[in-house]
This record gives sequence, structure tokens and C-alpha cells, in this order.
Amino acid sequence: QVQLEESGGGLVQPGGSLRLSCVASSTGMSIRAMGYYRQAPGKQRELVAVITSTGLADYAPSVQGRFIISRDNSQNTIWLQMNNMKPEDTAIYFCNLPYYSGSEYHPSGYWGQGTQVTVSS
Repeated sequence: QVQLEESGGGLVQPGGSLRLSCVASSTGMSIRAMGYYRQAPGKQRELVAVITSTGLADYAPSVQGRFIISRDNSQNTIWLQMNNMKPEDTAIYFCNLPYYSGSEYHPSGYWGQGTQVTVSS
């Protein structure tokens, strides 16, 4: 079993920064890839960023160059540093343990509780 606990989020002005964190608590299961999905009102959930246990990171084109995902394996923790934020980044952000198959990542059934991120002036 794995539990994902998220923190961070909130309201920020365009151009501002926020930092999300997610801690995975596992009872015996090894943690491989960790990442964030987001879902905006009326839109499908999308993968924002993912990082493997070896530190390889991948980003959605819409956040490439603005968001940075990092990880501490000893703490099973990831951080998503979001910079130069835009109103279109407004969404609920969910931590997940994605798996890689067919040349892309897919969400697993392990989800954090979600945290609201709002970018508005």
C-alpha cells in the first residue's frame, strides 16, 4: 500500500512562483516514478511532470522551462517548483506514481488528495 500526501499550492499572481511537495508512504512497495497531474475545470487530467528514481525528469510542453521537478529518494519525496506561472496553470494538482508503458507514462491508482493552484491577479 502507498499513501501520497501533498502540500503547497494556493493563490499566486501571474509571473509568480509556487512550490508543491508530495511524500509517499509505502509499506514494502518500492517507489519508482513519481509525478504530478493536473486537472482544470472542464478539461481532462494531464501529466505535468514526472521524475524517475534515477532522477530522469520529463515535462509537459506547456510547462517545460518554467517548472522543475526534483526528488529525494531517501524521503520518498518530490517537489514541483513552478515559476513564471500563468493563468492557464490554474488547476487541481495531484501527486501520482505513474508507470511507463508504450512509450508514455500512465497514471497509477495511487493518488494524492489534490491541491488547488490558482494563478490570478
